[in-house]
Amino acid sequence: MPKDKTTSNEKSPFDVGDTVKFQLEKKEFTGTIEKSYTNAFLIGFKSNDVELEDKYHDKVVINNKKLKMVKKH
Repeated sequence: MPKDKTTSNEKSPFDVGDTVKFQLEKKEFTGTIEKSYTNAFLIGFKSNDVELEDKYHDKVVINNKKLKMVKKH
């Protein structure tokens, strides 16, 4: 049987511009998908936590299986 060559992002319900929820360091955040990778997305988000702000600079890559849809673009 031939291997399925579509990436999991091509099969996922998420797309660039969608608003999603995700967990980062045991805290829940909401952000916007900015870029798609093979099995993950680059998410832009805002945090009031100075340490997280300094560590992530408002952007993080999250596996698409760890995202929850909030609002479709």
